[in-house]
Amino acid sequence: MKDILAFIPQRPPFVMVDELVAVDENSGTTKFKVSAGNIFTVNGRLTEPALVENIAQTAAARIGYICSEKKEPVPVGFIGAVQNLHIMALPGVGDELETEIVIKNQIFDVTLIMGKVSFRGVVLAQCEMKIFIQSTIKSAIT
Repeated sequence: MKDILAFIPQRPPFVMVDELVAVDENSGTTKFKVSAGNIFTVNGRLTEPALVENIAQTAAARIGYICSEKKEPVPVGFIGAVQNLHIMALPGVGDELETEIVIKNQIFDVTLIMGKVSFRGVVLAQCEMKIFIQSTIKSAIT
């Protein structure tokens, strides 16, 4: 699909997705190739925070794509909670990850997703994540 930076608010060096490969009403899938120069690469392995951020950015890319198709502004979301995080293995430099998120529940500007990161069909990490859209944050402050 189009340039990933059009769909997510993050900018290099904090971009943890390369390509949006699938989107539908309830899910999204991205690809990401681990590079040696990634800020989260240590001793040839991508670290745990990058895997969590990869899941979050997959969710952001999905909604960003949907909004761009509707000619609506791309919203900014924030991770509100991460639950049931399981890291089975850390990917290495050169590995191309596939990340899928599925919407489990959405109430107003809060979305609960299930995300999983895989390499060659083997799940490396998975979690549930609660994401708040920026308008929710503004309402809570004012």
